Amino acid sequence: MWRRCVKLALRCGRMLGSRRLGRRLARLPAVPLAGLTVVLMIASAAQSQRPAPAPASDIAPAGRVARPPRLVAPAPGSYVLPVIQLGPAGTVLDTAGRAVPLQEHTRGRVTLLSFMYTYCVDPTGCPLLFSTMYGLHERLQATPDLARRVRLVSLSFDPVNDTPETMARYGGSLARTDKPVRWDFLTGRSVAELQPILADLGQPVAIQLDAEGKPARLYYHMLKLFLFDRQGRVREIYSSAFLQPDMIYNDIRTLLLEEDASRVAGK
Repeated sequence: MWRRCVKLALRCGRMLGSRRLGRRLARLPAVPLAGLTVVLMIASAAQSQRPAPAPASDIAPAGRVARPPRLVAPAPGSYVLPVIQLGPAGTVLDTAGRAVPLQEHTRGRVTLLSFMYTYCVDPTGCPLLFSTMYGLHERLQATPDLARRVRLVSLSFDPVNDTPETMARYGGSLARTDKPVRWDFLTGRSVAELQPILADLGQPVAIQLDAEGKPARLYYHMLKLFLFDRQGRVREIYSSAFLQPDMIYNDIRTLLLEEDASRVAGK
């Protein structure tokens, strides 16, 4: 029922074309449902024999994903993105297995951060996020002056299955650090350590518990993409209804123009 209500509300947001409404909807808390948990437990058991995930670099960027209707994006710098909140603290693992503060991946560059898991096949979920971020990555790569100031981050919900080695295979050549646009593929040491990060960003999830009552696996999450400025502050949150590449690209350029103006004003 909760998911049905959210989908209906997002549909209304698309019809109204309101980014403010989309932002409010994106920050709705999750409501756990017993029936959903049972269904997802069955789905989890069916997935236990799944094959290893295909590397993200081998996934066709124009794959079959469900995209929302295109909205007209305002010109970069013609609007202001207010600060929504400070970015979360916490510790994550990079593809080399090093434990590093998450803030090392959300500060210093304008950053797009998404939560995902490598074996997601929902066309309205992680594949849509990846396709959107891949398109932005290629677009930014073509503009080196912008590319060096932007970072993409994919952080797995599921550290049990998505180990650093798995994330390295998934990222493939996209995870190379010699590219102008950095794309960091991260995971966590445990679900328990990731939960405060998720809670701080208002990212709802439903997680299975094992026989001892400990978090085991992710079942469901609402699609969100977070835009950070170079100070590590959240400046925009995109839900599925507002996952518009042109809009996101212009938001990135708006933050970069803001940085340039601040730098000039400080001289």
